Amino acid sequence: MFERVKRIHLAKKQEEAPVNEMEALLANCEKILSERDSIPNELYIENDVKRGLRNANGTGVVVGLTHISEVLGYKFDERGKKVPAEGRLYYRGYNIEDLVRAVIEEDRFGFEEITFLLLMGSLPSKKELDKFNEIIGNHRTLPLGFPRDMILTAPSRNIMNKLARTVLALYSYDDNPDDTSISNVLRQSISLIGYFPALISYAYQAKSTYYDNTSLHIHNPIPELSTSENILRMLRPMGEYTDLEAKLLDICMILHAEHGGGNNSSFTTHLISSTGTDTYSTIAAAVGSLKGPRHGGANIAVIHMLNDIKEHVPDIGKTSALDDYLVKILKKEANDRTGLIYGMGHAIYTLSDPRAKILKSMAKELAEDKKIIDDFILCDYIEKRTPQLYAEVHGKEILMPANVDLYSGFVYDALNIPVDVATPLFATARLSGWCAHRIEEIVAGGKLMRPAFNSVQDYVDYVPIKDRTSTVLSEDAKK
Repeated sequence: MFERVKRIHLAKKQEEAPVNEMEALLANCEKILSERDSIPNELYIENDVKRGLRNANGTGVVVGLTHISEVLGYKFDERGKKVPAEGRLYYRGYNIEDLVRAVIEEDRFGFEEITFLLLMGSLPSKKELDKFNEIIGNHRTLPLGFPRDMILTAPSRNIMNKLARTVLALYSYDDNPDDTSISNVLRQSISLIGYFPALISYAYQAKSTYYDNTSLHIHNPIPELSTSENILRMLRPMGEYTDLEAKLLDICMILHAEHGGGNNSSFTTHLISSTGTDTYSTIAAAVGSLKGPRHGGANIAVIHMLNDIKEHVPDIGKTSALDDYLVKILKKEANDRTGLIYGMGHAIYTLSDPRAKILKSMAKELAEDKKIIDDFILCDYIEKRTPQLYAEVHGKEILMPANVDLYSGFVYDALNIPVDVATPLFATARLSGWCAHRIEEIVAGGKLMRPAFNSVQDYVDYVPIKDRTSTVLSEDAKK
């Protein structure tokens, strides 16, 4: 099958001759548009534009109300000034630390219970949870022929790209795809939550076989297993995993399941749902949002950064050498030269990210089990030292707590989860929150979202085509 696909792709490439005219046109257009479409910063200030939908003090512009979750990272004093505070996260009013603590103390899997909470608005009874797990289990296996027709015959280098395409393709396998009644959207949501582990696992296997020349390993999902167990089983060649690995991945998924309606992908879910479109189009759009490196790709960036540090500082126990390299990163002289130490700082949390605190203790247990405690110590050192080094390099102190990506990136790496799958795993967890937000928008939104943009373009007089001169074509292309 893959040889046939390769031959088709090769034939297409051989048919496509270089189009020099197009290349010249695009190069010239890039320069022109970079100048023509630029907008001076003072115009944003003059028009009181909330760039990035953020207020001047960094807080988000309030565009909606939600029951689903609350993210708290600061307070306001009596003068309205933002004051740093320990971070807190609530799912449907429940403190995330209490929810995770219960799962750990009872030594069980909790992601499905949290999914029920986000979708239904309350914690399930034992009977309700058993029934919910059974329903999700019945939707673990993809529709007949779907893996072959929609995944294996058209692999993608990027699993998130493939995930968005397969979500859209599932529309064609639904007998009632456009019905936006709550019962139907809930049915579609549960189906997608059940399907996602197979979608990302099979997409990874197809990518690895087609692009990396590895053997193809396709394992059928097992309905009785949890989401995290099925993911590990379907990702790994022999389907092996330990209880500790599966339960730690389960905790990661709980922590990533929801984070307020204002994060980019959840806001995208509200935005697209407000148009009245179908569930598959909405979730595919949310996947596209999360794919962006400014949103969902941070855990991948952490993995790359940690590997880069270990490559250039062989003895990570030597703090002076480690400090020197972290300073190089901050000065844009090392790693990806962005000046960012990934996994540090957050748009809302000021003193702490509750998800990072929870995951850090679990990550240490995994590090001891895998005998990679030095890697954990590296993350801990980055967390403690980065704010001090940042102040030395930039001459100013800022609040910079470790965020969830620092330790989730470490955990994914320790679990030998392929880098390609890190963001798709995030999507699999966040799907529960997206579906909850979609239902909430249908129930409570009721209005098409339509924000405003002020035009800063001058008016111009129309010029007949015979009197126009070329503004885009280069001199060579004119000839």
